[in-house]
Amino acid sequence: MEIKRNSPRAWLLAARPKTLTAAAIPIIAAVALAAHDGVLHPVVSLLCLLFACGMQVAANFINDLYDFLRGTDREDRLGPERACQQGWISPRAMKWGIGITIALSCVAGLGVLALARLPYGGWELVALGAVCVVFAFLYTTRLSYSGWGDVLVIVFFGFVPVCGTYYVQCPALTWDVAITSLCCGLLIDTLLMVNNYRDREQDRLSGKRTLVVRLGEQFGHYAYLVLGIAATALALWFADSWDVALPLLYLVLHIHTWQRMVSIGKGKKLNSILGETSRNMLFMGVMLAGTILLP
Repeated sequence: MEIKRNSPRAWLLAARPKTLTAAAIPIIAAVALAAHDGVLHPVVSLLCLLFACGMQVAANFINDLYDFLRGTDREDRLGPERACQQGWISPRAMKWGIGITIALSCVAGLGVLALARLPYGGWELVALGAVCVVFAFLYTTRLSYSGWGDVLVIVFFGFVPVCGTYYVQCPALTWDVAITSLCCGLLIDTLLMVNNYRDREQDRLSGKRTLVVRLGEQFGHYAYLVLGIAATALALWFADSWDVALPLLYLVLHIHTWQRMVSIGKGKKLNSILGETSRNMLFMGVMLAGTILLP
């Protein structure tokens, strides 16, 4: 199917909707925790979700534009969503798209400021939002090339969204919030790990020093497995009785996907592992929320 330049379909592909799972999971977990503690504010929660998804889309646009400007061409990425490289979106339009998406995300953030009762007048939230915007630019253009990707995913897809979403509803942080944050961060890092495992040869040639490039293929194998096991173990913190089975259901899926990843080894077939990992992550997000909410 022909895709017209700068068309709505082109923008949809460039936004990479599959990646919104990573943005939504920590918000879902934080909302479940707020509901369990009796402090849930539905409108604030929705605005947090819109901010997180908006920043994820902006990061995808930035990554697309940066790869185009660098001349990077990885046809084995998940799907053909390299919109600038495909000629679907002009670089100038992409720059506008980045600016508009960030602006709309910030509008959602301002809505949180207006509704949430924060002890320091909301300035702490302004600072956090500014850090998120800077992260969206630096991660895809600089930091991921220096091997900081995994740590930053745990911080910005774990602690920042979970703690932030909970804090704007109840300005206090607990061990439950910290454990939920780490669980989500490790869970979402499985997606980055399999992505870096798939791209290890191209990353080595382009000078992108991911942990898989630095430590080797075997490290990628076992790091992926251990991340899922660790996320499951943390989710069990909230289990009281029979609900212990909920995170374990995810672990069964995770191990099955890991076995397939190892058997495939390399090549475009690993794109299916990215899809399965995204599915598993969403399943675990729901299971974690259920474990938190069930008595």
